[in-house]
Amino acid sequence: MRIILLGPTASGKTELSLKLAENLDTAIISADSRQCYKHIDIGTAKPSPEEMKRVRHYNISLLDLEEDDNAMNFQRRAKAWEQKILEKSDHVLYVGGSTLHIQSLIQPFNEMPEADEDNITKLNERVEREGLESLYNMLKEIDPEYLEKMDGMNRQRIIRALDVWMQTGKPFSSFHQRGEIQPDENTVVFGLRWPRQKLYERINKRVDQMVEQGLVNEVKSILEAGHSKDLQSLNTVGYQEIIKYLDGEWSLEKAIEKIKTSTRRYSKRQMTWYKRWEFIHWLEPDKMIVDEMLQRIG
Repeated sequence: MRIILLGPTASGKTELSLKLAENLDTAIISADSRQCYKHIDIGTAKPSPEEMKRVRHYNISLLDLEEDDNAMNFQRRAKAWEQKILEKSDHVLYVGGSTLHIQSLIQPFNEMPEADEDNITKLNERVEREGLESLYNMLKEIDPEYLEKMDGMNRQRIIRALDVWMQTGKPFSSFHQRGEIQPDENTVVFGLRWPRQKLYERINKRVDQMVEQGLVNEVKSILEAGHSKDLQSLNTVGYQEIIKYLDGEWSLEKAIEKIKTSTRRYSKRQMTWYKRWEFIHWLEPDKMIVDEMLQRIG
């Protein structure tokens, strides 16, 4: 049985997933688009070393910051991990909030061509000359359906979608299966849902905790190690704002407030997306204790 536990950022997925994995004697596969990268730990709210000792995790600190990744690559990795886990357990547990990653589990994407380095180079050069907005507008004409699924002007995803179109003449969205999204009989999806104001309070508190835990020093050490601040892996809420602080563009107070605002907006987009999926079994942590939620899932 495949269990998917989703929810917006700061909704409490980690605590519940650890206890659930222990109860089911299984491992956790992170369905998060950034936890797969090394070095970006605090800002992505990765499970702690102690938590990873409690339960085996996959898709954590797997890739170098310079490596490209996407939902299709995640889908391929997850398939192999799932087979491995189910050799020893009756369940596999996915935990995360990245919408396309989760969709790839429920409605697998069709195989598409590998990246063409010449196309990628040409598109990156155009970004440097004309700005990312020029490619965004190009993709808007070619594949408006895919743009609806993106979180803002995501450079990596825009370039990849245009690369596939340049190679095949087909919009990127055509490689995603169409029709109603519905889990198969071996998949059940649970979601954590909070009243909006309470979720926003949790987000604000988490951002403050991240700063206390050393988010600024984490970003500083990444840049001092020679990693470019323009990497797609660092085009992430929490990291872009602290980079602006380190560059002297913003005060630390402004950067922290911007992180909170951007995270709240992101959580709203996540919940808007999830509302389309009527198959989600919702859990309400503000009304239920962990043991009650475990009983509901189990």
